[in-house]
Amino acid sequence: MEGAAHCSLEAKRPLLDPKFEGYKLSLEPLACYQLGLDAAVAEVKLRDDQYTLDHMRAFGMYNYLHLDPWYQDNVYYVDQFGRVMNLSVTLDTALQKPREVFRLPTDLTAYDNRLCASIYFSSSTWVTISDGTGRLYLIKSGKRGNSASEKWEIVFNEELGSPFIIAHSVSFVKSDKHSVAVLLLRVEKDELDTKGSGFHITLEWVTFVEMGKVDEHRYEICKRRVLQGKSVPHYAAVEPSGDGLMIISYKPFKFVQEEEEILEENDKKTTNEKKDPLYYWQQTEDDLTITVHIPQDITKDDIKVHFSPDSICVTLKDQPALMEGKLHSSVDHESCTWIIKENKSLEIILIKKNEGPRWPELIVGDTKGEFIMDSSQCAEISESLMHLTSEVMNPDPEKENPPCNAQELEECDAFLEDGTSLCRFDGDTLKVTHVINLGSNQYLFSVVVDPKEMPCFCLRHDVDALLWQPHSDQPQNMWEHIATFNALGYVQASKQDKKFMACAPDYSYAALCECLRRIFIYRQPTPLSTVLYNRKEGRQVGQVAKQLVATLEASDPILGFQATNERLFVLTTKTLFLIKVNAGN
Repeated sequence: MEGAAHCSLEAKRPLLDPKFEGYKLSLEPLACYQLGLDAAVAEVKLRDDQYTLDHMRAFGMYNYLHLDPWYQDNVYYVDQFGRVMNLSVTLDTALQKPREVFRLPTDLTAYDNRLCASIYFSSSTWVTISDGTGRLYLIKSGKRGNSASEKWEIVFNEELGSPFIIAHSVSFVKSDKHSVAVLLLRVEKDELDTKGSGFHITLEWVTFVEMGKVDEHRYEICKRRVLQGKSVPHYAAVEPSGDGLMIISYKPFKFVQEEEEILEENDKKTTNEKKDPLYYWQQTEDDLTITVHIPQDITKDDIKVHFSPDSICVTLKDQPALMEGKLHSSVDHESCTWIIKENKSLEIILIKKNEGPRWPELIVGDTKGEFIMDSSQCAEISESLMHLTSEVMNPDPEKENPPCNAQELEECDAFLEDGTSLCRFDGDTLKVTHVINLGSNQYLFSVVVDPKEMPCFCLRHDVDALLWQPHSDQPQNMWEHIATFNALGYVQASKQDKKFMACAPDYSYAALCECLRRIFIYRQPTPLSTVLYNRKEGRQVGQVAKQLVATLEASDPILGFQATNERLFVLTTKTLFLIKVNAGN
């Protein structure tokens, strides 16, 4: 990731509530409606050769219910006959049966190695569908949710290799031509991986461009680029302009290059590895000593050393500068000296202008030298860190600087994926332009708040869950903190049977479901209509955050879960449930 800008996520303090007291269990009833399905959902169970954690994350935990962010309260699923079924809700008490809007031409039952069918809504009039066999459909749908103007018409239908699911899709106009970009996710066998799982993950970024006249709707593939990694991405999305790509993953992704480029890059790495440092340097609180090995035939007259208060330049004969650049800090240039030692090395002494502070580097941005620490400095640093380590578990907890006590950590604080990163790739150079090390900020879920923007992602920050909106067109504010779900990071960690998480696009509540039956809803704090006092502190409580629990009357596992501002949609094999969470405006 050379050349990438290392960024950080900046939380907005006004959106954080350090005095949040927790959720109060509410027994208020939730209206729950259910619809029996004419045909079962086209669930595809994992095969015996799909045994890794990545297979489970990508396909075993797949959300079979698809929410259309462009049209309020419209959900879709694919049934076992290959029909794309739609439920459009306007009134909960007058629900109609799901209607067929499209039928996949493929006979899904004829394929043994297929994956689950996947749908993504690229825009208000465009849809991309994968049948799970490796075939992609690009569809012009017209305005959805309205049977009068809705007509799903295939404009592209082609086999694109081994089976995949659609991770993301976006529609945009570039150079006066309509384009659609699609991200295809695959878990593929890796014969070269003998020590790991034996599989790798590929994200194929395919761009379609309109080739015919406006009325023809003829589309062709103009670009196919492949990224490869070793873990299923938590989040992967193409920017609305189609110029870049953002990925959150435990292990990094990189574009697969041509063989010639790979060989050339390996040669460069080998050359760089063989190079020895041009100089070595040491420091004390008062000065810095630089040692440079010089050729045997160099004399004192061939050496030119120029000192200035904040820079240095060293040249030998008429050769390019051996050392040149701005120093990390100021020096007393009139007191700086240099000598040639008996072992034919040049020794340069720099006197620090400000005594004490250690320099992290000698010349700003220069990597040709190597810092050598003497034994006394090593002992000093070791002693200063001694209070952080011990052979005995918490030997003296009362002392001023007690070591970390692992016994104080709870099981839900353990998070193995501390190497997770967020990367932004440029579509032209195929290089990483921005990278954020998420550390222990665990990825929780993603949600589309504004369909014209990229999907938001929710991360755990301490005990809270923070929602972030990517802005690819704002380099100075590329990731904006837009909402906080208080203590949700801590609460969700205790739900060991959790399967899906979601939140309302207006942030009014967050919800999670278990594999079977139970749904947990966490509302944002709201003002109280009655007076309530905190008994411990004797103060009046102004608002309360409520937790609600719903239990479905179903024994089938939950296959899909989506949230809108008013409702939760829950899909099982043969039933679609609607839970009314908020009253409409």
